[in-house]
Amino acid sequence: MGMAVSRSDVTADRGAPASRLRQAFLWLYLIGAALVAAGVLLQAFSIAAYVRGAGPEALDLHETGGFVTHSIEIIVFLTALVAFWGVWRTVALALLLPVIGTAQVLLIGDTGEPGGWVNGLHGLFALVVLLLAVALVQTGLRALGSGLRRKPPLD
Repeated sequence: MGMAVSRSDVTADRGAPASRLRQAFLWLYLIGAALVAAGVLLQAFSIAAYVRGAGPEALDLHETGGFVTHSIEIIVFLTALVAFWGVWRTVALALLLPVIGTAQVLLIGDTGEPGGWVNGLHGLFALVVLLLAVALVQTGLRALGSGLRRKPPLD
């Protein structure tokens, strides 16, 4: 007449708040990294539309999207500090996001001058930010997946 006891039942009282806090920050990290990836794609679309004659609204969207995306890059790093505390390699990768994003912003160059090769670096770094954001999303999914799997019963 005994009920099966799962390992999660046994450890439910110990560390539950920390585990829930970490899981909440993992979700914020994951959503933030996904938003950064989407933001880079929106910026690529809006600047391409602007160059092809879409008008100043497209440039405004690109600039606003850049500000919002860069702000989220910083949030991703801060959430990684909590979500991956002690896993410094992962935290360092999350730190690269706002660092590379800042370098990308600084590499805009003089857009009014023909032959502005520096602007090419701005676009190249955007691709690096996109790839890094996608890698961080995968890291978040793996971390959530390992935390969400049900533990085997102790029978």
